[in-house]
Order: sequence, then C-alpha cells, then structure tokens
Amino acid sequence: MSFSKGFLWGTSISAAQAEGGWDEGGKSPVQVDYANVGSASSSGRQLIYKKEDGLKGTLTGAYAMFPHLPDNGQYASFDDVYYSNRKASDFYHHYKEDIALMAEMGFTTFNTTISWARIFPNGVKGGINQDGVEFYRDVFTELRKYNIDPVITLYKYDEPVYFEQTYGGWTNRTMIDEFLEFAKVCFSEYKDLVNKWMTFNEINVLLLFKNLPHTSEEAQIRFQELHNQLVASARAVQLAHQINPQNKVGCMIAGTCTYPLTPDPVDVMDNYKYFQDIFCYSTDTMIRGRYPSFAKRLWEEEGVKLEIEEQDFIDLENGTVEFLGFSYYMSQCRTTHTDGVASQGNIFTGFENPYLKKSEWGWQIDPLGLKYFMHYIYDRYSIPLLIIENGLGAIDKVEEDGSIHDDYRIDYLRSHIQAMKEAVEEGVNLMGYTTWGGIDLVSASTGQIEKRYGMIYVDANDKGEGTYKRLRKDSFYWYKKCIQSNGEDLD
Repeated sequence: MSFSKGFLWGTSISAAQAEGGWDEGGKSPVQVDYANVGSASSSGRQLIYKKEDGLKGTLTGAYAMFPHLPDNGQYASFDDVYYSNRKASDFYHHYKEDIALMAEMGFTTFNTTISWARIFPNGVKGGINQDGVEFYRDVFTELRKYNIDPVITLYKYDEPVYFEQTYGGWTNRTMIDEFLEFAKVCFSEYKDLVNKWMTFNEINVLLLFKNLPHTSEEAQIRFQELHNQLVASARAVQLAHQINPQNKVGCMIAGTCTYPLTPDPVDVMDNYKYFQDIFCYSTDTMIRGRYPSFAKRLWEEEGVKLEIEEQDFIDLENGTVEFLGFSYYMSQCRTTHTDGVASQGNIFTGFENPYLKKSEWGWQIDPLGLKYFMHYIYDRYSIPLLIIENGLGAIDKVEEDGSIHDDYRIDYLRSHIQAMKEAVEEGVNLMGYTTWGGIDLVSASTGQIEKRYGMIYVDANDKGEGTYKRLRKDSFYWYKKCIQSNGEDLD
C-alpha cells in the first residue's frame, strides 16, 4: 500500500513567521516582534528591547530560547533596527490570495497557528479580542470553501509580551489556566470549522538548553516551564473532546534524528540517551500519559526538583494525544570523541556526517534519515504520524519573465516524499505531510525572508522592502502534480 485515499497533503506556516499585522486588529505584541534580522550563516538574531540601560538579550536559534525579561523590563523598539516578524510575509492581508494559491496546488490540509495575542491581547483579565476571533474564523471559512481540512496549532513561539511582564512566563502555573481559557475559545468558536488540533509546537525545544553551558537554576526553570506546558496540553486535550467529541488532538515534536558518529559503544549509548532526553521525554509523557522511566535520571543529573501537584498526574494520564506530529529537516551525528566536525542546522547541535551533502546553510540533507526516523518513532508509539515541517531554505532568483527555477527544492522534496512513501509501504501509519513554508516566510534561526522555503514566492527582502506580490515557483507546479497523483508522480 502507498498513501491512503484520504492522505493529507499541504503545507505549514505559523502566525509568528508569516502573518504580520503585528499591531493591527487589536493584537498585542509577542516576543518575536522584537527580534531583529540576524546573520545569514547562523543564529545571529537578537531579542532587542529597551530598558534604561539599553540592555540587549540574545537569541540562540529558537524563539523558545528567548531570555526572560528583566524585572519590570519593557519591550520597545530601536529606530535603527528592522524587526522582520512584524510584517513577515503579510498573510494577515493576503490570506485569501494565499489560500486560493494553496487550493490551486490541490491542498487537502493546511497547518497554521492561532496567535494567542490576537485572541487574548492582555490575558483573560483583558478580555477576548473579537476582531482576532473573527480574523481566524474568516481564514478557516476560506479554507473550508476550497475543501481544505486544516490542522491548527495553538502555540508556536509567540507568547504575548503581556505574560512575560505580568507572570514571568511559563514558570508561573497561572499560565496553565490562561492557556486553557485561550484553548476553550478556540475549540468553541471554531467548532464547526476545525477538528484537528495540536497544542504546542515543538514543545521539546525547551530542552535544548542541555546542549549549551547552563546552571542548575536554568535547568530548573526550563524543566518547570516544560512541565507546566505538558499539563496545559493535557488539560486542553480533555477540553477539546468535551467541546467536540469529533476533535482529534496531537502533539508536535521537533524531530531529532541522530546517529552515533563511531561504532564506539559509548557513542551508541550517548546517541540513544540524547534521543531519550530531547525527544522521548516530552513525547512519552504526551502519548503514554506519564513521565518516562528515565525522567528521574534526567532530573537528578540536572539537579531539578519539579513542583508537581497531584492533579497534574491525573491530567497527564487523561489528556493523551491521538497522533504524533513532528518536524524533520536533517540528521546529525553524536560523539563523545573530540575529532568530530561541528554541524549547523535548525535548532540542534551535533556533528557532520561524512556521507551526506549539505545545504548552503550547512544543514545536512538526509531523506533516508526520514524513513529511518519514521520507523523508529512509529515502532515506539504505534499512533498515526503527521509530518508537519519538512523543507529546504535557499536563495531563490526571479528571472526576467517572473519564473523561479528552484530545482534544488524539488529535488529535496522529491527525495523526502519518496522516503516517506517507502516507510508507509513498509507499515508506518502516516496520516499526512505538510511542507514547511509553502509561502516564503521569516526563518526562525536567521530572521530572514530571503532564506526562502516556499513554493510561493513573496516579493520582499530582509529589510521589508518589496511589493509583497506572490509568484509561483517551479516547485509550485511540481507539488501540484505530486498531490494530484497522491504521491505517485514524483518526476
């Protein structure tokens, strides 16, 4: 068997990276509205906010790694800094045009996020922003007009600044109740438009601090934040089923496909431990309803003592997810030796695999790794998988006639779709595939729009200049043909 008749084909974007309209329609600022454009080669972005001393914070490659605001700190803009997420690809004003282009490609699904700051700009006490509610109703209605069945994510690296300033972020258990109220509005308002949800995007990125020098105090903060998010997710899953028994709710985890660099048993054990700590810690909890057996070992290593209420254990058990969404861009190697070559890529750190090629940003391209990873996690969890992010960032050139020849992107997508097709034929239950960034959007790691992922080109540069006109790339027509054939025609 190949892909099922009802297989979901589409793409994935996020409000924080595509929507724009950062101060329109009653929306309040989110953290990434204060992140500048960084270097093209690495995680050169900075979270820039004003205080009397002009303090600047740094970003290390993922929105979730933003430092906390200082006490009584206030975000404000510097006049000489361009904040790329504020306009992004301007989906806020172009959504009808963009959705029409998705329909032209033949999408049967579309993954995006609901910006918390559009629904509750200033928390529950500040009340519901009806303009925000209606914006997303319009988006989802437009999708349904074209028979596009959306998969909607509630939270993706775009926490309202209000929560940092009021509660200090996710270390405060008040955030659980705030999130649940946000989820309740979404599940209720869009009950007739959306029945596939994910609670937190790449929830496991909070564990990436383990790859960096850190103190036990920092570990305590990250583990407590993650615990509170896991509990919030479990409660939201239960609420989704109460509001609409037809709802299906999944988790979304950043894929961590790694290999031991050498056959040294120490490297093999280190690699498996990394998989446990960075991937399984969150996924086991969300799918099995309890912390995994190795969690105690991990807490002891980091000197962590979680603040857990008895009800948390009950909620985790009763709020398990029904499908596993994940991102996959590349693989890396792990080693305990000192002769490895450090690799670049996404939000992970590791070592280069000498058998793989890499993109111009240093991300190693490994379609077989996707097949391997699908088997690996499906064997562990035995619930439907959903590939939420998979794509290639590259510099695209617009020819004089307006065409964009991105054969490199087609080659990347073709090889990964072929690999996932083989995994399905070998027994993996895969419910769908959404490429990352069907529309050009802001890169999480560099803040660039010129590092393009889309099959739809957005005429804008890293300074926010351009017409924002949409153009079809060669990959647009290729993906359309792929979808029409349900993944059979990959030429």
